[in-house]
Amino acid sequence: MSDTDTGRHVTGEDEVVDLCRELIRIDTSNFGDHSGPGERKAAEWVAEKLAEVGLEPRIFESHPGRASTVARIEGEDPSRPALLIHGHTDVVPANAADWTHHPFSGEVADGCVWGRGAVDMKDMDAMTLAVVRDRLRSGRKPPRDIVLAFLADEEAGGTYGAKHLVKNHADLFEGVTEAISEVGGFSFTVNEERRLYLIQTAEKGMHWMKLTVAGTAGHGSMIHRDNAITELSEAVARLGRHQFPVRVTKTTRAFLDELGDALGTTLDPEGMEGTLARLGGIAKLIGATLRNTANPTQLGAGYKVNVIPGEATAHVDGRFLPGFEEEFLADLDKILGPNVRREDSHSDKALETSFDGALVDAMQSALLAEDPAARAVPYMLSGGTDAKSFDDLGIRGFGFAPLKLPPELDFAGMFHGVDERVPVEGLKFGVRVLDRFIDAS
Repeated sequence: MSDTDTGRHVTGEDEVVDLCRELIRIDTSNFGDHSGPGERKAAEWVAEKLAEVGLEPRIFESHPGRASTVARIEGEDPSRPALLIHGHTDVVPANAADWTHHPFSGEVADGCVWGRGAVDMKDMDAMTLAVVRDRLRSGRKPPRDIVLAFLADEEAGGTYGAKHLVKNHADLFEGVTEAISEVGGFSFTVNEERRLYLIQTAEKGMHWMKLTVAGTAGHGSMIHRDNAITELSEAVARLGRHQFPVRVTKTTRAFLDELGDALGTTLDPEGMEGTLARLGGIAKLIGATLRNTANPTQLGAGYKVNVIPGEATAHVDGRFLPGFEEEFLADLDKILGPNVRREDSHSDKALETSFDGALVDAMQSALLAEDPAARAVPYMLSGGTDAKSFDDLGIRGFGFAPLKLPPELDFAGMFHGVDERVPVEGLKFGVRVLDRFIDAS
């Protein structure tokens, strides 16, 4: 017998797991071009779920199959600045043979929902839908207008999602001053009396680069000192092994102070190796925010074993801290040397906002109401999100997708990793916190 049959109100907690599972089952793999399935099916599914509770969602297709869904909920006081809640529906590809449970099955096992996108970020999409549907079914208006955006293409820089909407449909975000989205609000358990919930207030900028070295083509049997592969390989090796200097931004300093207080010690950013070892999975997130990074990710050259090619290429994922872009680029050129041509394949700015204001207070109060051991703290994301695009409209962005996690779960390892999964109880916790947050915001 269904909840409808019994007359019982279906809550957000009741349906969040099923919403997450259904969304995971829609393959939205983004290969960085248009070869994947696209997000159209997911956009239509989201629009249907929103229309069921009385909203009038709109679908925007920037390229065949590349679609985003946007809707606006009227608040009690439409004169107040509006809040944006945004999430992306695309995911990075997954090889099913590597997974314990099929990445597009949405299977529930061991207390978790498994699948590609379970934490990046169909969990937040599902939590948002669950909360909104519950509130609209029960006639609970938010205090102010809320704009909902379920976006395409975040995993490849947002060109066909957030960037497209900001450039061509900025009116959708009229009156919006603040936003929440992914990779924040998750817990790090210090002990049973203290859990830090990391709120993303900053993110590194990016330079995805193509490196090219030109040489002289020739026969592989000859002595050849002008070999493009040799020159490029040496430059890439220098770059890959280089450790950029520690640079502490205001966000990182605030996080280290909070973490040090929780651990009962003073943290020196120049000597963090021992501390990082105590942070478990989040060490991967935190360690990369202490310095600029540049990781070689692809190499290409040649077409036959006995032919020395005239050109060799490499691709590098470069990330820079807020305020340190010029230093980063200057360091790159010194490391690579004069014979390497560097050009951006994609670049975007760094972001950093202060950890204060009514919205931050709403996050803290909502977390505390559901977890008395909670303390919200700011941190920097080593990657990037669609917040960069909305910053162009003057919208102040935070990462707040609340999850209370088991201490042993390698949360950071879930992002783009094998066996991505999110705890069922974490999803339900997130629904309760988001609902409280909306009331307080």
